[in-house]
This record gives sequence, C-alpha cells and structure tokens, in this order.
Amino acid sequence: MSRPAADLLAPGRPDASGRSGAAAPEGAEAAAVRRRAVLSCAVGNFVELFDFLIFGLFAAQIGQNFFPAGDPVVSLLSAFATYGVGFVMRPVGAVVIGAYGDRRGRKEALILTVGLMAGATALTGLIPSYDTLGVWAPLLLVACRLVQGFSTGGEWGGAAAFLVEYAPPGRRGFVGSLQQFSVGLALLAGTLTAAALNAALDPAQMTAWGWRVPFLLGVVLAPIGLYLRSRVAETPAFGRALSARQVSAAPLREALTTYRRPVLAAFGLSVVGTVGNYTFNIFLPSFAAGQLGIPAGTAYASSAAAAVILTALTPAAGALSDRVGRKAVLLVSAVGYVVLAYPLMRLVVDHPTGLGLAATQGLAAVLLALYAGPLCAVLSELFPTRVRATALSVGYSLAVTLFGGFAPFVATFLIRATGAPVSPALFVIAAALISTVTLLLIEDPTDAPLD
Repeated sequence: MSRPAADLLAPGRPDASGRSGAAAPEGAEAAAVRRRAVLSCAVGNFVELFDFLIFGLFAAQIGQNFFPAGDPVVSLLSAFATYGVGFVMRPVGAVVIGAYGDRRGRKEALILTVGLMAGATALTGLIPSYDTLGVWAPLLLVACRLVQGFSTGGEWGGAAAFLVEYAPPGRRGFVGSLQQFSVGLALLAGTLTAAALNAALDPAQMTAWGWRVPFLLGVVLAPIGLYLRSRVAETPAFGRALSARQVSAAPLREALTTYRRPVLAAFGLSVVGTVGNYTFNIFLPSFAAGQLGIPAGTAYASSAAAAVILTALTPAAGALSDRVGRKAVLLVSAVGYVVLAYPLMRLVVDHPTGLGLAATQGLAAVLLALYAGPLCAVLSELFPTRVRATALSVGYSLAVTLFGGFAPFVATFLIRATGAPVSPALFVIAAALISTVTLLLIEDPTDAPLD
C-alpha cells in the first residue's frame, strides 16, 4: 500500500541497504514549515508554467492574428517559431536569475520570476492583432515571449533547487517531483481551458478573442503565487551555506569551470523529457486539429486526459526513484522513447480519430511521467548548494532551448519537408538516444550529500 504524502515529506533514516527508508520523528513546527514551503513553490510553479504553456496550445489562433498568410501551415510555423523564441531567453534567465538565487537566495529569485511572467502574460493577452497594429503587433508579441522565456529560465532551476533542498534524504525524488507535478497541473489546466473554449466558441470567435481569455486568467492567478512565496523561509541548505560563508561570488564561472562535466550531464539528461513533452503535448494537438482533421475540442480533450495521466504518475515515479535509484527509472523512460516514439506517431496518423490521439498521448504521458518524476532530484544532486540553482538551470535550459522549445517548429518542418506525418518521431528518437547515452555514462547520484 502506498504511503500518505505527509509521510513521504517526513525525513528518512537509512535502512539495512544504506538507502533512506522509514520516517524519523520530526517536530510539528518543522514539518509545517516544510509543507508551506513545498506548497508555495508548487503553486507558484503552476502559475508560471500555465502562463508559459498556453502560448503553444493556442498557436493556431495566435498565428492567424499576428502572422496572417494564405497558407495555414506557414501561419502555424510562424506562431511556433515565436513560441520557440521564448526558449532562446531561457539560458539568459537561467544565468541571471540562477546566479541571483545562488547569491541572494532561492526565495527572492522565485518571487522575481512570478512577477516577470505575470506582466508579460498580461501584455500578450492585450496586444492588438496585425490587422489593427501592423508590424508592431508581432514585434510586441515576440518581446513578451522573450520576457516569458527569461522568467521561466530562472524559475525551473530555482524551483527544483528549492524543493530538493527542503526535502529530507530519502524523499528527494518525491518532493522534487512536485515541481513536475505542478507542471502537469499547469498543462492540464491549459488543455482544459483550451477544450472548454473550443467547445463553447465557434472558430471565428476563438480567432477573434477567445484565445486571449487564458492569458488574462493567468494574470489573475499570479498574485496567489507571489503571496505564498513571500511568506516562506529560505531553504535550510542555502541557510547553511550562507551561515558558513560558502555562497559563491561567481556561480556561473564556477559552474562552467569546476562543475562543467555535471553541467553537460544535466544538459544530456534533460533532452528527451523536453522533446517528448513539447512534441506529444504541445505540437500534437495543434497538428491533429489542423492537419489530421480531428476536431479541436477533441484534440484538447485528449491532451487533458494525457495531462491527468502525467500528473498522477509523476509523484509515483519520483517516489519510486527514492527506492530503486534515479538511473533505473530514467533509463526505462529513455529507452521506452527510443522503442515507442515511431509506433506512437504511426498510431495517430493511421487512426486520425479522438481515440487514436488519446492512445498516443496517453502512452507518451506514461513515458514522460517516468522521466519527469526523478528529474529535479537527479539534477539537483549533481551539484553542491553554492552553484546548484545556476548550474542545473544552465544545463536544463540549454537543453530546453535547443531541443524542446523548437520541437513544435522542427516537427512541423519535418512533416513539410518529408511529406511524412510520422517524421517527428525521428526527432524524439534522436533526443532519447542522447539522454540514454548520458545516463549510461554517469554514476547514480541518488541521495548524494547536498552540501
């Protein structure tokens, strides 16, 4: 029988095998502080990623408003290119905000990221279309997307470090997975919003104003994340580093010199998860609705069902990695993508129905959950506290930028260039091979000392 979440958040003690197992007693006040910290980080991360992901989910409508073209594929390519531009700023945000978090604290960095995201998201929902504003409309859209990317670049690594540093040994996989759990909730909320809007509005209304609704909704949620994050204490690990005067004066330089090999490992480990996510969860609904003839509402309902699977299984995968080690769980996922990516794309192309799409996205969600669950913990355990936020942010954000952010664009381009609707599977397989090789080359860092 699975243990309650409250028990999983309690500190562990080593069992006979040396791996942390049963929970040790903990003061009620300390447990309450941990719960508040984990909640504040997860809620803020949900707000941040909801705001960032909805752009891809409404790419078709955004393309028609800001990149009018006679060919709908060209319009969609332009929108996905703008979507990918946001990822170009993620390494910049990782460097600037990650270094800020390593010098000033995780809490301060996470408050900054939520504020930046809220402003950029609000402006995105308010920009007039190309017909009203001309060339300034796409330029303002790109500017907002760049700010969103900058914010998210600092958010991911900061949130991962924050959660893992609050987790007791033996529970880092589970607690770290709550960051990805909140990403799953954000994806679920975004896809449900898209499905509801497409069901309630006709295509003309969706193009005219319906796509703006989720952007404005994201702004309403932002103050909740800001409030919760402002009310928690700094992580114990960073507090110890600060007290011992072990805070790095130049975390980026130290990360890229002393810890350059773990940074490269973080990059390789992050590739397949981000490609799998943005191919099957962001690209596929728009492609299915626009090119396979599946109704938009059905496509987004399928994505919502996949998000439920992802959200439910991610904490379980994180907890499993606490028991059997990070590498074992990650390898099952990476090899699974190598073997199943092509059959999954073949399935939806050969059966262009709601059921075919749901089967493809549901199976892909299982693979992604197995990868997302242990990811925050394994990346955090590669680095010491003094450079953790910067180093893991840089490694992860570079992978997301080069492989994930442009995955929808690459997938659309591959189909256009080859004429084969299943060709995006080749990109997923290549990404999976990179992560598989990386996993085989590193030692399992499960429960490595944080300081």
